[in-house]
Amino acid sequence: MKDFDAVVFDMDGVIFDSERATMLCWLELADKYGIKDMEKPYLACTGTNAAMTRQIMLDAYGEDFPYDEYAHEASRMYHERYDGGRLPMKSGVVEILEYLKNSGKKIALASSTKKQKVISQLQDAGILNYFDEIVTGDMVEKSKPEPEIFLLACEKIGVSPDRAYAIEDSYNGVRSAYRGGLRPIMVPDLLPADQEMKNMAEAVIDNLENVVMYLKGYEHT
Repeated sequence: MKDFDAVVFDMDGVIFDSERATMLCWLELADKYGIKDMEKPYLACTGTNAAMTRQIMLDAYGEDFPYDEYAHEASRMYHERYDGGRLPMKSGVVEILEYLKNSGKKIALASSTKKQKVISQLQDAGILNYFDEIVTGDMVEKSKPEPEIFLLACEKIGVSPDRAYAIEDSYNGVRSAYRGGLRPIMVPDLLPADQEMKNMAEAVIDNLENVVMYLKGYEHT
């Protein structure tokens, strides 16, 4: 078994298949309004908070881009489709949470999403009680890729960052965990691991079931 005290999870793209769900809403909007090449700036936004997402979109499409209107419409589409426990959960989530809980490890969440939405989605999925602490984007000043959110999560669970794994799917998330001194495990979602990610992550693993095997001490190839 690996020697560690805690795991800090990202939420979107790690616990829920929400990055893909959100992207589909934005791609529908892009098609509706004739917005070109939406996928590239959307992918650049993964792992960041609302303010940084807004800026990335304005940088891509200009300061007069009606981002707030589109974001509101995309949000409405998303909630109509996925609220009430309909958001697909990633394979292996309950398995890894059960393994960590039964092993006496601390479990935290570090998500750039706002707290109200995080709590609601975890509650609807029936997994909220697994988490010892939850840190969200509206609790920190600096978004991922800055390390503040992971450092605060470690502080709240009383674990040194170098004793904690961070499970992330996005480039910004892996950068954030790495800069905070945690041990990143990348489980790619929308984007594959590039060389930068492979250099920063202790391991790149294709699903959470295999992360459990890795934490148990089985070497990942």
